[in-house]
Amino acid sequence: MRTAEIKRRYLAHFEANGHTVVPSAPLPAVDDPNLLFINAGMVQFVPFFLGQRTPPYSRATSVQKCIRTPDIDEVGKTSRHGTFFQMNGNFSFGDYFKEGAIKLAWELSTNPVDKGGFGLDPERIWATVYLDDDEAIDIWRRTGLPAERIVRRGKKDNFWSMGIPGPAGPCSELYYDRGGAYGKEGGPEVDEDRYLEYWNLVFMQHEITNVKSKEIFDIVGDLPNKNIDTGMGLERIASMLQGVDNLYEIDEVKPILAKAAELTGKRYGQAVSHIAAESHPDDVRLRVIADHVRTALMVISDGVIPSNEGRGYVLRRILRRAIRSMRLLGWQEGPSLPLLLPIARDCMAPSYPEVAAEYDRISQYAYGEEERFLATLSAGTTILDLAVTDTKAKGGKVLAGDKAFQLHDTYGFPIDLTLEIAAEQGLRVDEDGFRRLMAEQKANAKADAQARKTGHADLSVYRAALEQGGPVEFTGYREVSRETRVRSLLGAPVAGEGEEISIVLDATPFYAESGGQLADLGVITFGGGKVEVLDVQSPLPGLVVHRAKVLAGEVRAGDTAFAEIDVDRRRAVSRAHTATHLIHQTMRNFLGESATQAGSLNAPGRLRFDFNTPSAVPASVLHDVEQQVNEVLLRDLLVHAFITSQEEARKLGAMALFGEKYGDEVRVVEVGDYARELCGGTHVERSSQLGLVKILSEASVGSGVRRVEALVGLDAFGHLAREHVLVSRLAELFRVPGDQVADRVEQTVAQLRDAERELEKLRTQLVLSGAAGLADSARDVRGVALVATEAPEGTSANEVRTLVQEIRGRIPAERPAVVAVTSRAGGKASLVVAVNAAGKSRGLSAGALVKGALSGRGGGNADLAQGGGVPAAEAPNLLLAVEKAL
Repeated sequence: MRTAEIKRRYLAHFEANGHTVVPSAPLPAVDDPNLLFINAGMVQFVPFFLGQRTPPYSRATSVQKCIRTPDIDEVGKTSRHGTFFQMNGNFSFGDYFKEGAIKLAWELSTNPVDKGGFGLDPERIWATVYLDDDEAIDIWRRTGLPAERIVRRGKKDNFWSMGIPGPAGPCSELYYDRGGAYGKEGGPEVDEDRYLEYWNLVFMQHEITNVKSKEIFDIVGDLPNKNIDTGMGLERIASMLQGVDNLYEIDEVKPILAKAAELTGKRYGQAVSHIAAESHPDDVRLRVIADHVRTALMVISDGVIPSNEGRGYVLRRILRRAIRSMRLLGWQEGPSLPLLLPIARDCMAPSYPEVAAEYDRISQYAYGEEERFLATLSAGTTILDLAVTDTKAKGGKVLAGDKAFQLHDTYGFPIDLTLEIAAEQGLRVDEDGFRRLMAEQKANAKADAQARKTGHADLSVYRAALEQGGPVEFTGYREVSRETRVRSLLGAPVAGEGEEISIVLDATPFYAESGGQLADLGVITFGGGKVEVLDVQSPLPGLVVHRAKVLAGEVRAGDTAFAEIDVDRRRAVSRAHTATHLIHQTMRNFLGESATQAGSLNAPGRLRFDFNTPSAVPASVLHDVEQQVNEVLLRDLLVHAFITSQEEARKLGAMALFGEKYGDEVRVVEVGDYARELCGGTHVERSSQLGLVKILSEASVGSGVRRVEALVGLDAFGHLAREHVLVSRLAELFRVPGDQVADRVEQTVAQLRDAERELEKLRTQLVLSGAAGLADSARDVRGVALVATEAPEGTSANEVRTLVQEIRGRIPAERPAVVAVTSRAGGKASLVVAVNAAGKSRGLSAGALVKGALSGRGGGNADLAQGGGVPAAEAPNLLLAVEKAL
């Protein structure tokens, strides 16, 4: 039974029993700050279990995409560990409880295949229950399961939670006896390879907190309702129904494994045992490849891209483990993912059509990561091998933490890869030392970034200001000036003319730099005093600090003040910020939902917008984006901001920055019905106020991240005016209409390049024309034919090397020969030396002659070497030095 059919039967069974079919949530757990990825089928239903939201149905069923990485090192070594898996689940929210869950599970498990069930032999099914759950035992007995196949187990095995604070409860797990070929007799407590767990029925009734482990936590109370949460591993039930040993051999995974085996020339299944733990190392690596390639496909399809942090780092690690496993199996033919990832796509497309529809984008990120990693692997492995050899030579058993940190920091070599390679060589890594150095680096970087924002002030000063006066009210959304009071001066009780000071006001219209938007500038007046605001920052949430210079008078805490921003600057910045929202939405319109913002800068009249996309954006698409944005401006759409709940904002389709954390209340900015985004910045009132948006450039700023720069409003008009003047001038010079200037410039550049190539050819011919005469004029120096000469001024380095080799080739092969040619350029002299085979037989080396003449500098081999960098006047002396060395 194929995996897609198992999935269909599961959903159909529960839908027929009154359950609503709920689609899988995306893998990134963006709604849960405690999780990087969804790791269980019930995650999207947590608010229903906790009573925080009323479910729209009392019964639900789903097949949820999940990822678990804590056991990543066990992948391939057991029959049940995989990073990506699919969890069949049925859920009851205050409806049926233990008896209903057990009955429904037993029916689907044992009903014949021709009646929609899985047709499992009831005589081979075992159940485990929590230690004191007599109720579950009674239900199983009434269902028909004998007492000898019902096992009581403790919290470690039969009390379920997500591993974090939240809903939890005792559970009952179903196991299937696969027979003596898979292990020892005696039930799940004896052997969990033979007795394979395939379904977990969780009786969700408690809320836990202070979670230390599976067995150490605090139950803080009962949930509002008794609920059911079950999880049937789709891959596990597939391995049972397809009659294979493990999840790596099912129809959605085995083709990837088979392709990897074919490419590397390995034969899968070399061990005689069915037990995964007794597998041959090559089999383990093949399973790792199959699991990780499939996982990467699914993760990228849900919007994650490789990076050095969070979800992106998990993806990067998974991809790199697969790539390295291919290398360990002997694959040296270049990138392997272009041969493996399409197989994974074809395996998963029947259940997830989006992986085929989005494959171009998915593959570009994956292939790009492999190219980068192969370069990293080449440099880092050499350094690591030397470090391992050095450690072993000294009798050490532990690779130093600073060496692991150097590999990570300098070569981008991931620590998990260092750990794996060191372990293969019988060494441990000083992880504590590595983590300490990493922590120090992060702390220094954080302190440096904070210092740039706060002028190197002590953060305790800011905390004190916030605690004493409370949050500063920001009024800049509705006004550009206001009366206020100086709450405090940071660092001094009073400031006089010419001094710079940090000021905290009770309320302020000044926008603090945030969300890519630059801070407001302006002035604050105090009776006869006045300060110019140079920057505004929020070093702590709720605190707004104005860095200012006193222009006149003195400033003291308690002074009544009048704060007034630079309105023209604010308007220009606001235009840029609104334009960023429009470009963001339009990029998504043309490139797809994955083209999400990765950073921005909103300055007066200009913007910089970074976004995720795997490759360069074609010029035609940039043109279309620019045109669509400007069409939106002409529609004169209302720009509206409002506060709402995060849940309501999501329902409205408001875009949120991926990975950002938002509070329960969020601010939504809408540009008519065109764009809707969570944003705390300032904006125009109508789209027409932007005037014009002109995209200037598009370029790469990192792996899978592109940057667009644009001008807005008068700055855009000014740019176009300057371009018009330039085009008019070029049209006049070339004597062509303006629309033909680009073609004429292209023709002229092509002609110049042709002329340069012809000139280069003529120079080379001129230089080489004297090669025969120079060879004939070779002098005999202690039995060696020596040609020592200086090339004409301006001869290029390539031409000198060509000349040297041409002269050497014209000297009879049986005669030992050395050719030395110097050249001068930019006030410096260079030397190139060539030695023929007969000369090398006499013990002569071009590399040694160059280094001797240049006091150890220069490089090359015995045949040809070069060096330079000495004053031009030294050119004759270099030739003399070569002659003396013969």
